[in-house]
Amino acid sequence: QLQVVESGGGLVQPGGSMRLSCATSGFTMANYAMAWFRQAPGKEREGVSCINSRARTVYVDSVKGRFTISRDNAKGTMYLQMNSLRPEDTAVYYCAANVECMENPLYWVNPDISWGQGTLITVSS
Repeated sequence: QLQVVESGGGLVQPGGSMRLSCATSGFTMANYAMAWFRQAPGKEREGVSCINSRARTVYVDSVKGRFTISRDNAKGTMYLQMNSLRPEDTAVYYCAANVECMENPLYWVNPDISWGQGTLITVSS
């Protein structure tokens, strides 16, 4: 069973940085596309960034140039480095395994995705 656990959330000031980690177990992460999603208060969950098994990455426009997704297959861990954070980045961030890492984030979700429990990022002064 694919299991993922996020860590690294918390409070950060606007303009600050934070790195999220997604630790995996129960599968060989190297063989799977992975992604970060987020859900802001009162909004639907949205895709943020994905990375396929060949380390090809996709970002939604709102985070391009500010966020960087990466993976360390040897450690079975995926990361999201978030810089120049804005109040609108405030959300619960979810790690997902076994996504369809396509150009359109609307197509990332499929019935076989494994989700983490989420970690809250609050961007506020």
